[in-house]
This record gives sequence, C-alpha cells and structure tokens, in this order.
Amino acid sequence: MARAASKKQAAKKPTGDDASAQRDFALHSLQDRLEEKRQFAASDDQLLEFYEQMLLIRRFEERAGQLYGLGLIGGFCHLYIGQEAVAIGLQSALDNDKDSVITGYRDHGHMLAYGIDPKVIMAELTGRQAGISKGKGGSMHMFSTEHKFYGGHGIVGAQVALGGGLALAHQYRDDGGICLAYFGDGAANQGQVYETFNMASLWKLPIVFVIENNQYAMGTAVSRSSAETDFYRRGTAFRIPGMDVNGMDVLEVRNAAEIAFEHVRGGNGPVLMELNTYRYRGHSMSDPAKYRTREEVQDKRDNQDPIEAAKKALLERGKTEDDLKAIDKAIRARVSEAADFAESSPEPEPAELYTDVLVEEY
Repeated sequence: MARAASKKQAAKKPTGDDASAQRDFALHSLQDRLEEKRQFAASDDQLLEFYEQMLLIRRFEERAGQLYGLGLIGGFCHLYIGQEAVAIGLQSALDNDKDSVITGYRDHGHMLAYGIDPKVIMAELTGRQAGISKGKGGSMHMFSTEHKFYGGHGIVGAQVALGGGLALAHQYRDDGGICLAYFGDGAANQGQVYETFNMASLWKLPIVFVIENNQYAMGTAVSRSSAETDFYRRGTAFRIPGMDVNGMDVLEVRNAAEIAFEHVRGGNGPVLMELNTYRYRGHSMSDPAKYRTREEVQDKRDNQDPIEAAKKALLERGKTEDDLKAIDKAIRARVSEAADFAESSPEPEPAELYTDVLVEEY
C-alpha cells in the first residue's frame, strides 16, 4: 500500500521544463534587489512633490476628522494619517494611462495620491451632489473610472478578489497595465485573499498585492491575531515573491515599487508587498484606540513620521524652513477651500436614489 502511494507521488513530480522552472524559482530575488538599494534616487523636484502630496493627504484627513466631529460627515470615516508614504510611494510609480487601483474603505489618501481634486473628495465625504460618487458613496465607497480607481470597498478583503478580476482584464486586453490591490493586515487573514493568490499565480496575472500593515487591523495587534506576522511571506505557498518594505519611508516605498512593477510588467506574475506602516488615529473615527498607549503613538510620530523625514531631507538639500512653511500654508488654504466647497454644495436630489444602480438601462 505504501509502495503504491509512493509510486503515485513520484508520478506527480514535475519533469522537464516544469522541474527546471521549480528549481530556478527564488522567492527572495526581489527582496535581494531591494536590499542592494533601499532608496529611490529622487531629484530635488521629485522629493518636493512627494512631500507636498503627503502633506496634502495629512492636512485633508485632519480637516475630515474635524468635519466628522461637527456632524458634517456621516457613517464611518477611516483616516489615513501616518500612512501617507505608502500611497504616494506606490502610486507615483504607476502608469496612470494604463494601470488600475483598488482598495478597501480607507481610501481618501489613495484618491488624493492620484491627483484627484480635493473638492470632489471632500464633497463626497459630506454626502453632496458634487462629490465624486454624487454623494452616494461617502467615505468608504469612492470611485473614479476616469482614473481607473475602482474603489473604496466596505467588505473586508473583497477588493482583493475584484483586483484579480481587474488584472485578468489587463491580461485579456493585452493593454500593458497592472493592477495595484491594497488591503490591510486584518484582511490578510481572509480566505478569498488566498483563492486570489492561487489564481493570480497560476495564470500569471499582472497584479501587485499590497498589504498595508498598520499593526492593529480593527484594534488587535498582529502578534495576537496572526500566526505568521511576516505578511510578505504569505504568498510563498503560491510561489508569489514577497517584499518587506518600510512603509514610513516614501523613497524606500518608491524604490520597492519600481522593482515590483518591473517584475510584474515582465509577464512574471504577481508580487506581494508588505508595507509596514502605522496609523496615528484609531481604526475609524469611532475608535478610541485604547489598545495602545499614547506614548507608543507619540514615539512613532517623533521618530518615524514620513512627512517629517521628507522635510528633513529637503532641508538638507537646501530648502529653507520658510519655503516649507509657505507650502504648508498653501496646502491648508487648499484644504479649507475644499471644505467650504463641500459645505456649500447641495445634497443629492431624492431621485438620485434610483440612478447608477445598473451600468446600463434595461
């Protein structure tokens, strides 16, 4: 009986080219490239642009928190404060004419990283007709098909499977695009994530899976909720190379993006990136975040803040404090203008309840 089982197993072993491919496969190859060169060689203008974009997200989210406290934003509101380097580092490396992005419900920062007008994002947050989803999506369900941004999804982990579909569409159309699918450390334990990993690897889909590991999911530390806390290794069983990236360093994120995107565009199948980051606020505006100390949060702010790190680098390159104060002042004014626009915009007409239910009319 044992001998028969042994023969059966031997018959299943790959031979020829398949065996050679398995021997040559190295999960660590992309990480090795990142270790050789951690940071993107940004020009002064590029670094300044990264700084401005991250600062816009920070100031926008701070104002969104204020509007939520005033009752002008209803439902849930998940802020991106602290995680700005992830969206800016990754999305600055995308081809906006071809590539697609999909994410969970912490989506304001990703939209701003695309360069979408803060006015229409703030109007959406406040449920106004002028919002990017006509005020019907709110904080968690923003879309812009014009920018190939496909949400904004409230069901934990659901966007990963949908991202697999977007990648399949890129492959089917042979348009040269890739899909960037964001999810968090909490969503990383969802079963549909691994079904998508398997299919994406099997079909060599052009997708980059991005785990934004902000350490606490909805409120439980990763060490208490996940048996494998090195999330970049989660794709190993599916032969998906992983990358372990400092998500608080915009230049490291951008460099890792260059490596990962090149691999995927080369027809080599998916990559899994773990971006180790940290959110300063609770999971949502209704979360008091009592599962961690104020000292822990302050330590992250003082020693790992991505915006302060970019600011320090700019000062070392010759920018002055006055230069950077002027940028901050201009961004604050832009955010205030967006808030005023949102507050003065009308709510959707009741008839809008019956529109955008189907893609076409039947």
